[in-house]
Amino acid sequence: MKIIVVGNGGREHTLAWKFLQSPQVERVFCVPGNGGTAVMERCQNLPLKVEDFEAIARFAKENDVSLVAVGPELPLSLGIADYLLSQNIPVFGPTKAGAEIEASKAWAKALMAEAEIPTAKSAVFTDAGEAIAYIKAEGAPIVIKADGLAAGKGVTVAQTVEEAVAAVEDIFQGNFAQVVIEECLIGEEVSVLALTDGLTIRPLLPAQDHKRIGDGDTGPNTGGMGAYAPAPLCTPALLERVEKEVLQPTIATLQKRGIPYIGVVYAGLMISPSGEPKVLEFNCRFGDPETQAILPLLETPLEDLMLACTQQRLAEMPPIEWKSGACVCVVMASGGYPGEYEKGKLITGIESAQTTGAIVFHAGTKLSAPAENSPHPLTDGGRVLGVTAIGENIEGAIATAYAAVDRIQFEGAYSRRDIAQKAIKRKE
Repeated sequence: MKIIVVGNGGREHTLAWKFLQSPQVERVFCVPGNGGTAVMERCQNLPLKVEDFEAIARFAKENDVSLVAVGPELPLSLGIADYLLSQNIPVFGPTKAGAEIEASKAWAKALMAEAEIPTAKSAVFTDAGEAIAYIKAEGAPIVIKADGLAAGKGVTVAQTVEEAVAAVEDIFQGNFAQVVIEECLIGEEVSVLALTDGLTIRPLLPAQDHKRIGDGDTGPNTGGMGAYAPAPLCTPALLERVEKEVLQPTIATLQKRGIPYIGVVYAGLMISPSGEPKVLEFNCRFGDPETQAILPLLETPLEDLMLACTQQRLAEMPPIEWKSGACVCVVMASGGYPGEYEKGKLITGIESAQTTGAIVFHAGTKLSAPAENSPHPLTDGGRVLGVTAIGENIEGAIATAYAAVDRIQFEGAYSRRDIAQKAIKRKE
């Protein structure tokens, strides 16, 4: 079996790595891939753009590709699944209509209202003046969201009215026509990702992302500075409740709207101190870095699950099997991220880091020369590496991940030092 993975981040490196663990998978092609996928055995980067649907389809047909797995939200929101399906190419990822669940926060809010899914009180504005008047009436803290794709960074949790007003002004000065303003929910966040064929839902292990740049959840939001799974916050009973109250109504309402949703439905949830789940956001794809923490624990072949989704036979699949233990991913970022940062910094120590038992997933990297000329990895993005480790318990996974982080160097390298500490506190 040959598979195309669309995307170039840590999530896509993880998907390719997971596929290649299976004896059923002969080769993986990454569009365009990164410095990590470039040097993996039986993996090949293709110099194509993620939005060049025609070229991707042509390559898939010419090379007898069995499945296209789409990583990022951008090509999904542009209709890659629609195009590939029109060419009879199996694709794991929702159509453009389904991807609206992430591409438009206002659309997602309307869907939640229709499906009676628990979420924060909100209002949508196309006029900055009206939005600011609403903020002044509601007061702070309050949450300001750009209505569109913002690579995980379009959300401001404003502690003051002045901060909220500034966020609204920034959004309307940017490329956004709408803003969603929400009440600020109190509690702890958890990510529940589920596979679906549009009829059946299969939740994966719950994970917890760390979105803020600084230790103790301080500083601005990022695309994610680390994750771990399973998250003890989401007990089996709570996961069952999320499936019943959030995931199933979402898929049923999409069906009712005539949208056949195949792929991942990702619910970002706030769990209140009393244990009540409310949806903060939906995403239409695997999370990054949650994927790096979830997939290393997956025992069931990933390609079997994805193909079952594309053929609407997920209900026939046996229960998903998981390794015991825990998995932790620590993101190493470029200095200055999520603001301005420099690229092209030499990365050393990856091989040494992997001798600890950790797996180093590349995110924002490229090679200094073609793979056959013994190239060196260079930084090429804000989030550079996802240093990932499995342990018998969360403490062991944390220790291995950070032992590996400490062996990797590049100029300006930064990582949070408190990834998964909430899991330890919960155990205590």
